[in-house]
Amino acid sequence: MDELVTRRVLDPRAARRRYVVACGLFWLPLGLAIAPMVPLMTERGLALTAVAGCVAAHSLTAAVLELPTGGLSDVLGRRTVLAAAGVLDAVALLLHALGTTAWVLAAAMALKGAGRALSSGPAEAWYVDTVHAAAGPDADLRTGLARGSTATAVALAVGTLAGGTLPWLLGLGPDLGDRLDEATSGLVLPLSVPALLGVALAVAFVVYVLTALPEPPRPRATLRGVLRDVPGTVVAGVRLAGRDALVRRVVLAAGAAGSALVTLELLTPGRAADVTGAAESGAVVFAGLACAGYLCSALGSQLAPPVARLAGSGERAVLVCLAAAGGGLLLLAVTAAASGPAPLLLAIGGYVLVYLGLGAAGPSENELLHRRVTSEGRATALSVQSLALQLVGAVTGLAAGALPAGPARWLLGAAVLLAGAALWIRRGPRSAGAGEPKPPVNTAHLADR
Repeated sequence: MDELVTRRVLDPRAARRRYVVACGLFWLPLGLAIAPMVPLMTERGLALTAVAGCVAAHSLTAAVLELPTGGLSDVLGRRTVLAAAGVLDAVALLLHALGTTAWVLAAAMALKGAGRALSSGPAEAWYVDTVHAAAGPDADLRTGLARGSTATAVALAVGTLAGGTLPWLLGLGPDLGDRLDEATSGLVLPLSVPALLGVALAVAFVVYVLTALPEPPRPRATLRGVLRDVPGTVVAGVRLAGRDALVRRVVLAAGAAGSALVTLELLTPGRAADVTGAAESGAVVFAGLACAGYLCSALGSQLAPPVARLAGSGERAVLVCLAAAGGGLLLLAVTAAASGPAPLLLAIGGYVLVYLGLGAAGPSENELLHRRVTSEGRATALSVQSLALQLVGAVTGLAAGALPAGPARWLLGAAVLLAGAALWIRRGPRSAGAGEPKPPVNTAHLADR
């Protein structure tokens, strides 16, 4: 059995390549559905309140399942849960493309939220486990994590552009979109085509996961064992986040990043409309900005290793990157009430800086996290991190919506992000080796306490 496991372990470079492909292939179909999502729902006759309800179904499902699915990955295995995420995404995209009633579209968004929760952690946990198995616990992780983040951001950027452009292209020339609509009696609209293409890519992702991501054999899971072990694993992950100072800082920093991202997503569309003078043209500008943001995040992820080397440690790199992103939000705040070319250029610079800073901080944060947890709780720890991002982002969005229009809304997000950066300021004298993470904490026994 030991010889079989040894043969199945990939070398770090091969694991890195497969992890990057898995990241890109998972997020590309979801990116295709981003731009046409709301227009397709309204084309089906849904009011804006119903669309908001569908989006809420996605967010609530993802939040409720975030921790249980992380524990499920640690118990059942990375590949099984990741493939299940791909299957749910394929079904969700199919329902989204073909659904004509509010409840079907809400079910599609809920399934997409479940897939998002299932996908939160298994691929990254698989990569870290594989590298540790091949090269030991001191192997470099930051480079692979950075490339995975880059692949995710590029896939979202490409998917967003393609998903927004494809329905428009179908209306050119012989107007294939109208012919498709007529041939299917309105079941397939031009706006449905990106999601249908996403279904095919999601199926390809499932096949890739099952064939290209080997992992060591695990004990055969039983329903009784899953029901017993998953809650314990979840409790262990939450306890670790509460009692380990470094893990707690990573989780809180993720929450601060969620605050910044929600601030951008909530306020940028209105600001773009104000600049262009119309909601329609503002939506086009926002789509371009969203794509540019993903690309800046990808570039930031690629810069994470050299930034960490220049900063001297992963912790200082996180401090510098989060502070830079906070500075970008401050630029957006101080230019919120101004007009003219100079404030507009400063605002664009601030927007770019936020995504560059967050993109560069992420790989260093996650490398620190992986050096503090063991394989038994790795996916759960990533789920705790993702949940913090979603929850703090949701609270920030509600608070920003209650504030008066203007700089105050932007300043709220900047304040939360700068507070997250301040967590990484080292207090007191440095001890020898203080910049290095401590040995991993075994989380397997925590649930028994």
